[in-house]
Amino acid sequence: MGVGKSTVGQLLAERLGVGYRDTDEDIVAAEGRTIADIFVAEGEPAFRAIEKRAVQAALAGHEGVLALGGGAVLDAEIRGLLADRRVVYLSMDVEEAVKRTGLNAARPLLALNPRKQWRELMEARRHLYEEVATAVVATDGRTPEEVTQAALDALELAASPGGQPPDPRPEDAVANQVTRIQVGGTAGTDPYEVLVGRQLLGELGGLIGEKAKRVAVIHPEALAETGDALRADLAGQGYEAVAIRVPNAEEAKTAEVAAYCWKALGQSGFTRSDVIVGVGGGSTTDLAGFVAATWLRGVRWIAVPTTVLAMVDAAVGGKTGINTAEGKNLVGAFHPPAGVLCDLAALDSLPVNDYVSGLAEIIKAGFIADPVILELIESDPQAARTPAGPHTAELIERSIRVKAEVVSSDLKESGLREILNYGHTLGHAIEKNERYKWRHGAAVAVGMHFAAELGRLAGRLDDATADRHRTVLESVGLPLHYRYDQWPKLVETMKVDKKSRGDLLRFIVLDGLGKPTVLEGPDPAVLLAAYGEVGQ
Repeated sequence: MGVGKSTVGQLLAERLGVGYRDTDEDIVAAEGRTIADIFVAEGEPAFRAIEKRAVQAALAGHEGVLALGGGAVLDAEIRGLLADRRVVYLSMDVEEAVKRTGLNAARPLLALNPRKQWRELMEARRHLYEEVATAVVATDGRTPEEVTQAALDALELAASPGGQPPDPRPEDAVANQVTRIQVGGTAGTDPYEVLVGRQLLGELGGLIGEKAKRVAVIHPEALAETGDALRADLAGQGYEAVAIRVPNAEEAKTAEVAAYCWKALGQSGFTRSDVIVGVGGGSTTDLAGFVAATWLRGVRWIAVPTTVLAMVDAAVGGKTGINTAEGKNLVGAFHPPAGVLCDLAALDSLPVNDYVSGLAEIIKAGFIADPVILELIESDPQAARTPAGPHTAELIERSIRVKAEVVSSDLKESGLREILNYGHTLGHAIEKNERYKWRHGAAVAVGMHFAAELGRLAGRLDDATADRHRTVLESVGLPLHYRYDQWPKLVETMKVDKKSRGDLLRFIVLDGLGKPTVLEGPDPAVLLAAYGEVGQ
């Protein structure tokens, strides 16, 4: 898995002037779903039966280069069919494997602890690979072209004249594309990078650095196996690693949970040169950053967000915090991370409601700064609702760039950064009123609908842009309404919002598309009228 057999197979077929076929692709085409989905729905034995039929059909009907799934040779009948074929086993060591596969949910057998599970798989399979192999070709440190030539040499085959290599498939290429977005440092803080791509686990050690002796992985209960796997992985790299399990979602953002984390750090002997890694959604990265900001008055931390919301919002910008009974994020600190790893593979298994919730922050970025985001979503709203959509990476990268540009010039929310709270004033009040049982993105979606109506009624925003809020949010399945009778409670909650000054309510509204501004002390009658469009 991840050895690059699809890329090398296509290169080899081109060089030999023959056809190329991949049994994994045959399975996906025939079943109409991904291999990971088959594993989840039916289990590995059912998948192996499907795979066996696909390999038998391909061996019987294909003359050329054929790429087999990594587990195909587990079946004795398949090994028998390969006995009179030229078989190339592409090998690599565990460190290279982890770099290439990372936390990739699309590879279900490596989803939890890549390094440990790779070793276990190889211990079970290596002798079978060697048994069926005509030639063994090492891929470590080699380009796909070099591996292809080594395979030709090992098989003593001559390439056809004029053969041109095809473009490698990005998921199997040896080098994976990574987008690096710079977030500038301000007022005594260092700049850092947000990495967006797949198979990013290999970047973590470089961000932690050689000075750190200890690493604490803070993760939610829902990601217990992932957190333990990362801890074990870091321990294998020589760090004294500890996993700190915290409650899921907003239940983690309390003073009691922060104190629990401080205790764990103290018992582990954490010093200023050590590093915290926050793995999970926005609540986990908020908590991890706050714990890092307050332990010894500030230690380095790295965010590994696993949800859309965390990738485009919570993990970027250095705003950390916890909630109190009086409101959301009222206690916190500005403490930027040393780096952020947005591994898009983590989104492949995200529940659809959580994925759609994160779209609210992406849509927000579209309205306040980058209208191309809105155009991409409007071009195919249903595709925007899934990580398999054609624009997923671009939507996330554009949203991160919006936030990176803002926070680079205003780390501590003294001015420009307030625009990132578009839709959040009412959204946070709804979350508190629902005791944080509502998803953040759902509440922000209602908040943006309210802000659009408020801007319209205040004479700031044109009708077309205000109406566009409704159509875009509704098209991806985000809510537009909240209970009308809760308005008095929501007003009282909004009075302690971070943007408020004394008793003066302040809202981010739009003067037009991509033109956010502050509306101070709006007439209570206008506020009520705006909520009249939202409440039901």
